[in-house]
Amino acid sequence: MALSMREWPWPLQALICAALAVAIILAGFYVPGSPLSNVRADLEQAQSQLTPLQQEVDSLRFYRQKRVDLQTEMDALQKQLATLQTIVPEEKEADQFILMIQGAAMSSGVSLRTLTAKSIVQQPYYFEMPFDIEADGPYFSVLDFFSRLGRLSRIINVEDLKLAAMAKGANRFHMTPGTSVTGSFTITTFFTQGATGVPASSSAKKH
Repeated sequence: MALSMREWPWPLQALICAALAVAIILAGFYVPGSPLSNVRADLEQAQSQLTPLQQEVDSLRFYRQKRVDLQTEMDALQKQLATLQTIVPEEKEADQFILMIQGAAMSSGVSLRTLTAKSIVQQPYYFEMPFDIEADGPYFSVLDFFSRLGRLSRIINVEDLKLAAMAKGANRFHMTPGTSVTGSFTITTFFTQGATGVPASSSAKKH
């Protein structure tokens, strides 16, 4: 005598129900025209479109990182250019340079007696701006003065340096206490753009 499904053991009933549910779901996925089949087709189409989009996004990420690297490099070059423009400015900025020299002398205790601007010398890529200077002061103050010149923001060359002991009674100026050395030398600084005219020689004297 055949038994109805309700009379079967409950584990067997649960197994059969689960199998029927799986069969229905699979049928929904693969039977043409079913809603689940349409969803599955749309999902596969979306995945096929996603792959090239992901590849494009990956390539864009590379260019984005490349842009960040280029921007970082550009910022570093801008800072380097700003530093170089301080060391070798575009304009001659003679007044600021003279103030820098006078400030270094005052800080060292050295007296600048004459500071004479010479003719600007044109080179292929820059211009030289020389000055003839006479100065005096205590020996170690003079050494400190030259040390300070080397630490100024602009490039400075010192040439034709002539130092001598101060002769008693032979000076033309009022001497500060401890003055023992007098000297003459040429300092040259640089700039990059052409001057509108060659400066006439001028002399600044201090008594």
